[in-house]
Amino acid sequence: IRIQFVDGGQMVRGDRIRLVEVLQNLIDNAVKFMGSQPKPLVNIGATANKENEQVFFIQDNGIGIEAQYCDRIFGLFNKLDSRSQGSGVGLTIVKRIIEVHGGKIWVESEGRGKGSTFCFTIPDKHEEPAKETAQPVLK
Repeated sequence: IRIQFVDGGQMVRGDRIRLVEVLQNLIDNAVKFMGSQPKPLVNIGATANKENEQVFFIQDNGIGIEAQYCDRIFGLFNKLDSRSQGSGVGLTIVKRIIEVHGGKIWVESEGRGKGSTFCFTIPDKHEEPAKETAQPVLK
């Protein structure tokens, strides 16, 4: 699997342990659901949206997700493939961590076999965070 970092040096502040858990889960899923892709690729990075918010993403060229399941996958114990490893709580936990940080998470996919892009925002509050959460997670 080839992993590329597409990054402009963005930083996010928050609970380092939980935000690392978000990244680990999303990257693990990208790898786990690669399918039989002959040239597996995962892009990890950040960009700005129309509102000039940082949007972090994990993009893969794996099996993809059909549109009707894009919201469902964030539900507790909701697995699209019952034969896959895991309990079905990972994306629920990821969503909760992002929401606790004041952000949003969503998935974009053109459908089966077209790969997926998991995107999330964590607002820059422009205020001094508590000492225990002031460690940069992404830079």
